[in-house]
Amino acid sequence: MQLSPPQSQESNPMLARVQCPVCLRELPGADINAHLDRCLQGGAEADGDGRAEAERGSPPPCKKLRPAAPAPAAPGCSPLQQQGRGGGSSSSIAQQLAGKPLADKLRPDTLGDYVGQERVLGAQSLLRPLLEAHEVPSLILWGPPGCGKTTLAHIIASSSRKNGTRFVTLSATSAKTNDVRDVISQAQNEKRLFKRKTILFIDEIHRFNKAQQDTFLPHVECGTVTLIGATTENPSFQVNSALLSRCRVIVLEKLSVEAMEVILMRAVRSLGIRVLGQGEQHSSSATGSPSEGSEFPVYIEEKALSTLAYLCDGDARTGLNGLQLAVQARLAAGVATGSSTDGALITEEHVKEGLQRSHILYDRAGEEHYNCISALHKSMRGSDENASLYWLARMLEGGEDPLYVARRLVRFASEDIGLADPLALTQAVAAYQGCHFIGMPECEVILAQCVVYFARAPKSIEVYRAYSNVKECLRMHTGPLPPVPLHLRNAPTRLMKNLGYGKGYKYNPMYKEPVEQDYLPEELKGVNFFKEQKT
Repeated sequence: MQLSPPQSQESNPMLARVQCPVCLRELPGADINAHLDRCLQGGAEADGDGRAEAERGSPPPCKKLRPAAPAPAAPGCSPLQQQGRGGGSSSSIAQQLAGKPLADKLRPDTLGDYVGQERVLGAQSLLRPLLEAHEVPSLILWGPPGCGKTTLAHIIASSSRKNGTRFVTLSATSAKTNDVRDVISQAQNEKRLFKRKTILFIDEIHRFNKAQQDTFLPHVECGTVTLIGATTENPSFQVNSALLSRCRVIVLEKLSVEAMEVILMRAVRSLGIRVLGQGEQHSSSATGSPSEGSEFPVYIEEKALSTLAYLCDGDARTGLNGLQLAVQARLAAGVATGSSTDGALITEEHVKEGLQRSHILYDRAGEEHYNCISALHKSMRGSDENASLYWLARMLEGGEDPLYVARRLVRFASEDIGLADPLALTQAVAAYQGCHFIGMPECEVILAQCVVYFARAPKSIEVYRAYSNVKECLRMHTGPLPPVPLHLRNAPTRLMKNLGYGKGYKYNPMYKEPVEQDYLPEELKGVNFFKEQKT
């Protein structure tokens, strides 16, 4: 029996070595598919192929060429905190602030580092034990900007990857329906072939239209994907009711001042900036010599941090980015002037200058728009002039159209003041015309005057209630509506006169005494809509 000679790599492509496009390792062609599947899952470094390659003596790939993740931080510390331990020199701080925004660099990876939202993520909450047990349900995270929606999704992603769950992120501002279908198709393959779960995070999910949201329904229903959506808009209005019924809505509130102070203090310490209490000086002799190599230390007043926590209005992103801007501005000013003796000091004024004004949460097209106009309306109705001015300012300073407010005031003049002060309607129309003529910011005082006038004016809903009673009468009427009485009809033609139109009508100006005449249909004779109806 004659044996065939061994095949070379050139003659047998299955024996040829192929380079993995992910980790750049060379493997036999027969093993590349299985290795690639594991490599894409992030487990190729510790799989059997890696050990076999080490035994064969294959050189490890160059780390600079491989798109690897950064080295993990120490427990309880962010990567930025590790960098900031070396001291507070301007060069190291400037390097840490370069690149990504500070809010993104300091994003925590564990629930233990997550600050705020104790109501929904506290120790006694329903959601926290589920997240810690890696049993993540489909969620809709609803809250104002900077309250921690994306951060919570980032923590879930970090935890799920360690547990072997696939996590995919899409943004509704750029993703299309085909992108969603591709992710769902991959999730089906992962579930069928590897029994691996997929979590799909959709940022700004309210920007998907109703048809796009319907794409998720069957796959969330059967568990192909676990959907996590983040939105700043009320899900009741912006998310399909069918999709809402398959998800749990988690309402996140804007962060408290105390939570903001914790976040800002963590950022300051991670950067190596020294906090000065009240009365402390920022000279090297007062605070101790800076660490070795720290030629230009950076300090921040404790009061400046407190002010920043108040001004950012519960928005952690605004607070951290405001801190970053203030630090960078002071570092640039120190370099420009060459003053490096006492270092850079960030004061309350620097923080205010960086933010320019308080960060006002207001969305002209969202729920906050309706919340504020409702608060203004009810404050005027309750004759609280201070609250009325406050809600007016919240809307105008947040960018509301002054003509919208003026139109609502016209309505208020008749709905809530009515005949108690008939001049209120004239005031409202004049305010609308004034706003139309001169616009913002000059017209703000016109609206303020009108709002205070309405808050102080007597209130009467007599006309409003009477008209509501008339509408209720029309809705509750059964059968055809009663005809207009003949004597009230106009008779412009001979035929209409012959039919009795206008016959018997008494022209009131021709009589000196009151005229006894019926004006309602016979079926409604004696009805008084101004009397309160029995319910």
